[in-house]
Amino acid sequence: MTTHRQLIVKKISSVLEATDNSYDENLTNMLDKASRIFITGAGRSGLVARFFAMRLMHGGYEVYIVGEIVTPSIREGDLFIVISGSGETETMIAFSKRAKQVGAKMVLISTKSKSTIADMSDLVIQIGNPDQYEKIPTMPMGTTFELSTLLFLEAIVAHIIHEKGIAEESMRATHANLE
Repeated sequence: MTTHRQLIVKKISSVLEATDNSYDENLTNMLDKASRIFITGAGRSGLVARFFAMRLMHGGYEVYIVGEIVTPSIREGDLFIVISGSGETETMIAFSKRAKQVGAKMVLISTKSKSTIADMSDLVIQIGNPDQYEKIPTMPMGTTFELSTLLFLEAIVAHIIHEKGIAEESMRATHANLE
């Protein structure tokens, strides 16, 4: 009998296998060219955004979470990353419009290649294929997208660490010490 754990791992593995391998280099190039990086997402996608932002900060990037009280204004030369399964979340659309108005580059990480936010984006990273997100009783309400995106972004961080030769000691030096 297959366990729920095995079903989840199998599902996420299939989604990641269906995700284009060129995204690693494309996203890394955009991260490296950005003056600063702003990341956002609503709900659980927002939690994934926070996780990715922390890991990028450990890798030496200047990163901000949209909506935090200490987040500065976005401007030209910055990179705006939106995590939205649908690409249609109203607050994310409003943030995206503002980022485009000031001339920031934009990346959407989504289940879809076409959406309102995708139309504004410089790069759309489609996690898996749309048909892989059919309802799965053990993975309700976007779980497949969020977990797959979390692992995809962790692999991006691993790619960055490997390509740049960032030592764990260097990453530890930026890790929070007020915990």
